[in-house]
Amino acid sequence: MTRQFEIESFLKRSGWGDARRTELAGDASARRYERLLNGSEQCLLMDVPPESGLTTTPYSAVTRWLLQQGFSAPEIIASEPETGLMLIEDLGDDLLHRLCENAPDMVSDLYAAAIDVLADMHECDATGFDGEWSPPPYDMAVLMREVRLLVEWYLPVGLEGGVSKDLVDEYESLTSDLLVPLADDRSSVVYRDYHVENLIWLPQREGRCRIGLIDFQDMLIGHPAYDVVSLLDDVRRDVEPEVREAMTLRYIERRGLQHNDFLMAASTLSVQRNLKIMGLFTRLCRRDGKPRYLDLLPRTWNILMRNLEHPELRQLGDWMERHVPVPDAKVRKRLAGDARET
Repeated sequence: MTRQFEIESFLKRSGWGDARRTELAGDASARRYERLLNGSEQCLLMDVPPESGLTTTPYSAVTRWLLQQGFSAPEIIASEPETGLMLIEDLGDDLLHRLCENAPDMVSDLYAAAIDVLADMHECDATGFDGEWSPPPYDMAVLMREVRLLVEWYLPVGLEGGVSKDLVDEYESLTSDLLVPLADDRSSVVYRDYHVENLIWLPQREGRCRIGLIDFQDMLIGHPAYDVVSLLDDVRRDVEPEVREAMTLRYIERRGLQHNDFLMAASTLSVQRNLKIMGLFTRLCRRDGKPRYLDLLPRTWNILMRNLEHPELRQLGDWMERHVPVPDAKVRKRLAGDARET
C-alpha cells in the first residue's frame, strides 16, 4: 500500500476526500503538511510516516494540555495514530516571523505578546498531562546528548581532520560543569522550539489566545529559560538588543524571578541550544540533504560568542576560539560538500 493511497483513504474516512490539497513547506523533521480546502472549510493534514520512528502521540497529548490551559493550539479534527495521519485546525499564515519582517512597527508588541504567553505557559501545572503520554525530563543525559552534536557533526568536517578523544573529553568536561546546576530543574514545561516561525498572530482572539502555537510535539520538562532564549536568541532573524533586553526583563518581572540567576541560566542554556544547533544543522545538510540550514550558522555562531562573553562561561569560550572554526563561507562550503536539497 502506497503512502498516497493511505492518505487518500484517511481523507475519505474523515469526510475530506474531495478536498483540494496544497503541500506546505516542511520543517527539519520527517513530518509533512498539506493545506486542505473543502468548500468553505479548511484544515491541515499532518503526515508522520511510521517508518520515520516518529508518532503523533506526543503531539496529541501536548495539544490537549495546551487547549485545557486555554492556549491557541490547533484543534484535532481527525486522527489515526496507527497510520501517523492527522487533520488539525488551520490557524493561518500570519507567522510572527513574517509580520516582524513586513511590519517593523509591530515587533515590540508581537514579542511582548509572545513573552506573556510563554510566562503564562510556564506557570501552568507541568504534571497535568493525561496517562497516554507526558513530557520527559530535560535532564543531563538529554542536555549532553544535544551538545555532543557539535563534536559529532560540525567539528570533524569543519576541522578537515579527526577530532581527538582528548579534545572531546575536554569539551564534555567544560559543558557538563556548566549544565549540572540546571539539569535537575523541573519547574516548567519546555516548548523547545518557541520562536517566531512557530507562532501565529491571531488578533481576533484575546489574551493568551492571540498567539497560535505550532510545532510543540518535542516538549520536555525542565528550566524555563530555555524557551526564553529560543525566542530571543533566534538563529532565524536578528533580534535587536533593546528588544531582547526588554523582553527578558518583562519575562523576569511577570514571573517574579531573581534577575541575576535567571540571566546566568539564560546565557548557559542559550550556549547549550546553539552548540546543539551548530551540529544539528550540519547533520541536516550532510545526512538529510537539507543544506539551506547552513546559511543560519553565522548567526548561530554570533549568538554563541555573545553569550560566551559571560565571565562564568569564558573558559568554554576560550576553548571554542582555540578549536572550533568560524562558519565562514569557506567552512560552510566544506560542510555542504555535494549535498543537494531534498
